[in-house]
Amino acid sequence: MNDENTPLLNPLVDPHEIHLIVLTGVSGGGKTVALRALEDLDFYCVDNLPTTLVAPLVNAVIQGKGGNHRRIAVGVDVRNRGVDFAQMPNVLSDLAGAGVQVHLIFIDCRDEVLIKRYSETRRRHPLASRGRSLGDAITEERRLLRPLMAIAEKVIDSSELNVHQLRRLVATGYAQATEGLTLMFQSFAFKRGLPLDSDFVFDARCLPNPHWQPHLRPLSGKDAPVREFLEAEPLVGEYFADTARWLDAWLPRFEQDDRSYVTISIGCTGGRHRSVYLVEKLAAHYRHRRDGVLTFHRELD
Repeated sequence: MNDENTPLLNPLVDPHEIHLIVLTGVSGGGKTVALRALEDLDFYCVDNLPTTLVAPLVNAVIQGKGGNHRRIAVGVDVRNRGVDFAQMPNVLSDLAGAGVQVHLIFIDCRDEVLIKRYSETRRRHPLASRGRSLGDAITEERRLLRPLMAIAEKVIDSSELNVHQLRRLVATGYAQATEGLTLMFQSFAFKRGLPLDSDFVFDARCLPNPHWQPHLRPLSGKDAPVREFLEAEPLVGEYFADTARWLDAWLPRFEQDDRSYVTISIGCTGGRHRSVYLVEKLAAHYRHRRDGVLTFHRELD
């Protein structure tokens, strides 16, 4: 099993090569979360892809038909009843033989945790049907996925991971497949404690608070009225400029130190307005200058 301190990729991997990550695993384990993390890293992502279309997709991307992407991630699971999981090892072997860097990641989870998650979300398991219990559906899914689990490069057990931890685990592991330093900007509420994964923490509680405007209180820093309120405040502009200037000065030092991933956390009282706005603005600022910029809003996501 994988843990949060185990790298998912060889740190010497060449970011200029074609990388294919195949994400699979049990339903409810967190595959969608993992795929979104890779999408944030600028992987060309396709979910629920039949086995027969994996090689044509890779060929299309290599030939430039999918844009200038050299990093591809596909989700494969039992939702597609036409998938022949027994054929996937041959497909991946052929691609590896053609020079593609292939990584098969299996996201697992204990049965009792899966049952609890389905109970809490009230979602229906893709193999559940009349006469088949949730437990039986999970058992059947494990049987179908056995050929993929047997050849997985990594098995991630998400039983003890929340959504945020799984997302970070995948993102940090595969940031090495991107060029340069990957930045994670995350917002949070000080009243709920500091994010333990932070490399830098900035405190935005000194800025004017939209929370005290009744019409802005239900909104977040992603909404136009909140953005307009904050952009009208000179102090907010100064805070953003000073923060960006500080990061511009010090982030190159981390790149020189062979760091592949840095988390910048910005907090305010409730984690919904000021911190969210600043995270989005900083992420947009850096996306114009580099690849691998991620955002995460702890109190919203």
